Amino acid sequence: MAAATDDQLGFAPDDDAPIGYMKRTRDYYAAIGYTTPYRWAHYTSAPFQPLKKPLNQSRITIITTAAPFDPARGDQGPGAKYNGGAKFYSVYDGDTSQQHDLRISHIAYDRTHTAATDSGTWFPLAQLKRLAASGAIGEVAPRFFGAPTNRSHRVTIETDAPEILKRCRDDKVDAVVLVPNCPVCHQTVSLVARHLEANSIPTVVMGCAKDIVEHAAVPRFLFSDFPLGNSAGKPHDVASQALTLELALRVLESAPGPQTTVQSPLRWSEDASWKRDYSNADALSAEELARLRREFDAQKEIAKGLRVA
Repeated sequence: MAAATDDQLGFAPDDDAPIGYMKRTRDYYAAIGYTTPYRWAHYTSAPFQPLKKPLNQSRITIITTAAPFDPARGDQGPGAKYNGGAKFYSVYDGDTSQQHDLRISHIAYDRTHTAATDSGTWFPLAQLKRLAASGAIGEVAPRFFGAPTNRSHRVTIETDAPEILKRCRDDKVDAVVLVPNCPVCHQTVSLVARHLEANSIPTVVMGCAKDIVEHAAVPRFLFSDFPLGNSAGKPHDVASQALTLELALRVLESAPGPQTTVQSPLRWSEDASWKRDYSNADALSAEELARLRREFDAQKEIAKGLRVA
């Protein structure tokens, strides 16, 4: 009797699984000449703070890694190349009663499979306001907060996270939704979530880099298996964005304990081949790797100059 084929058994392709971003980025940077591997934040337990109030009585805010648009800092538009000049290095806040032009050109989102044309995929303020208007949450906090995409664990833990905690306390925030974009963004918000939770503010991370977030051990995590840059839902798909935030808030409310991960049922597409492309050094020629090294070094110099200034 012939063995059943994968098709007959209904198996998915082996590579239709969450991308291992830590290994993928480590291999990529080694291939372009950076031989010291990055140390990703790793914990085996997480703090956990239950909600003190029902969601429909809670004041909720957003923490984002997106940057305010600055026309003086080069191309930050849809499909822009990585722009180190658009980075920010200190915590910022914004008035949630106003509209904001936040962009993600300063980070390593998936530029092959998404073009960053819809900020609703990385900054779910409109959806949070909708839920407040419907009574699903108590209210939107007066400010949202920007967390710098910092590769330094120490700076995130000792400087940025305490500053965000202070601002949350000033605004009497009851709970926080954290929305990362690039691989390091996912680590940044995970460290911030841990700090907030250890100081009595419940959190939920909604993101796309499962391995990084779980490696850092966060209290609650809604995982969307989408290309980086789409943690809040699919672009130009309001229903997807609405469901993604609603799912995150359900996790916030119902998680039984720390390190709770829930996977969104939404799929990016039936064809999972997009997962093969992100920072895949094996698919690049020597010439392409050399060019990427030159571009990366040039962007580092731009960012260094702006930081000093």
